[in-house]
Amino acid sequence: MKILVCVKQVPGSSNVEVDPVTGVLKRNGVLSKINPYDLYAIETALFISEKFGAEVESITMGPPQAKDVILETVCMGASRGTVLSDRRFAGADVLSTAHTLSHGIKISGKYDIIICGKQTTDGDTAQVGAELAEYLGIPNVSNVISVNDIRENKLYLTAGLDDKTVSLSITMPCLISVEGDINTPRLPSYKIKRSLNDDVVRFLSLDDFNDKNAERFGLNGSATQVERIFPPEKNDTKITFDGDYKNQASNLYSLLVSKKMLEVEK
Repeated sequence: MKILVCVKQVPGSSNVEVDPVTGVLKRNGVLSKINPYDLYAIETALFISEKFGAEVESITMGPPQAKDVILETVCMGASRGTVLSDRRFAGADVLSTAHTLSHGIKISGKYDIIICGKQTTDGDTAQVGAELAEYLGIPNVSNVISVNDIRENKLYLTAGLDDKTVSLSITMPCLISVEGDINTPRLPSYKIKRSLNDDVVRFLSLDDFNDKNAERFGLNGSATQVERIFPPEKNDTKITFDGDYKNQASNLYSLLVSKKMLEVEK
């Protein structure tokens, strides 16, 4: 059995600039990390591997430095990973991202289970997993909170809804998107990190795909376009009230009334 985990490199800080022309994040020179939700996806894959027997790989789309998140998955227990890196992939929306990942997966191998994190912290759309499954033509389940069993080519799961949980099975090959409370991710192994070889990471570009039409990838292939995007305004204004608690309370009350946050009884 083979399992593939989709991961992403995201900004490690909320202080990220936005390109005023394209509306995408300026990632160059920004401290990056693996998307936190993807850590739960990796741990889920490793749990399945240890309990039922499977080989775990990872895949990501991004600039060359996205290699770092693949190496982190290897240090956690994956055997190898793939980076889909090409300037023609830049600026992709969720649909174009899923399209690109599907092509990378198709030439990377055949997988019984593909696992995604619930969402990414830079986009927060939670759409790529389901769209990727559609491109691959396989069934998918979102909001997975536990993997219970594998038998007769089916994966038995528990998925969380707003006010209830549902037990279900899904035929493999399949894709699942896991919630953040499904497990506690393990730490990367320093011992593995010291022994890493370059051959654990493979790079693929548009030239490696069967579909080489650049108009179907990246910003050109995106179904949605950003009309306007801007960083949130920061307000660090503060007011300090001195005196005893009665004076402080009175001054705070007057301030809230002046800002029309409280109504004065007449």
